[in-house]
Amino acid sequence: MRIDLTDTTASKVNKALVQGRRAIGTPAVGMVLTLVIVTDEENAYDAIKAAEEASHEHPSRTLVVIKRHPRNLRDRTRSHLDAEVRVGSEAGTGETVVLRMYGEVSEHADSVVLPLLLPDAPVVVWWPVQAPDNPAKDPLGALAQRRITDLYTVERPMEVLERRVRAYAPGDTDLAWTRLTLWRSMLAAALDQARTPVTSAVVEAEADNPAAELLARWLEARLRVRVERVVTDGPVVTAVRLGTANGEIVIDRPEGPLATMTLPGQPPRSLALKVRATSELIAEELRRLDADEMYAVALRGEAGKETPVHV
Repeated sequence: MRIDLTDTTASKVNKALVQGRRAIGTPAVGMVLTLVIVTDEENAYDAIKAAEEASHEHPSRTLVVIKRHPRNLRDRTRSHLDAEVRVGSEAGTGETVVLRMYGEVSEHADSVVLPLLLPDAPVVVWWPVQAPDNPAKDPLGALAQRRITDLYTVERPMEVLERRVRAYAPGDTDLAWTRLTLWRSMLAAALDQARTPVTSAVVEAEADNPAAELLARWLEARLRVRVERVVTDGPVVTAVRLGTANGEIVIDRPEGPLATMTLPGQPPRSLALKVRATSELIAEELRRLDADEMYAVALRGEAGKETPVHV
């Protein structure tokens, strides 16, 4: 079911949600969180689709905040809110509200979103593109227990990464880090099997790849070794090589969904290491809503640096 509201208010949107649930006989009590997506019109479709797919694992109320910039001066000075309420099959297993904000109301999006949050439920804010430099101090970010950004969508990811280090607050995370979950699991399994100290490390990846940089920093912090960065043609991270006294531990994925893991004294074995869809990454992030301490470690990087402080 879909309900369109023009020049509306948060109160009327809430009433439309109740009306929609009654019409299809679906209660709101089954939803476990509120997911706020802050995006633009160009990226809204893909973000909503990813959220709806993730909702099969995490039934949620999804609020999509789109700040519109009208072309003519008259519309720019006119402040109003349009909304699209989706419930039932139109919104996965939860409910979705698309909020299009015009004029001054777009500068106070938090005041529109606040009345629409599920009571007594966690709040997660996700910026698919154009995230603020300091997510925790953003008016919408301040409403959330978890704040998700994506370094893959910025023009200069390494510069933005350094700003994220300075602005880090517990609850921040980034999909560039989430993309490394399979790599980190396999590296941990390889080290458990090898059971020998690592003396050197190399991360091979395409140039300016933020996930590769986070992986290198995480290895530096956990293994207490300097990690060499090697640029390849990609895609993304292509190999990790860990030097030990008994030989190299290598996970190599030059292309495709399969990687090869080689341990000292053992034959190579094939492993599934695919590039995951955005919906899978969001679903993973929604499984835990406490602070991601390992992300903080990866931001910090080399051993001996102080933990990033929220400033």
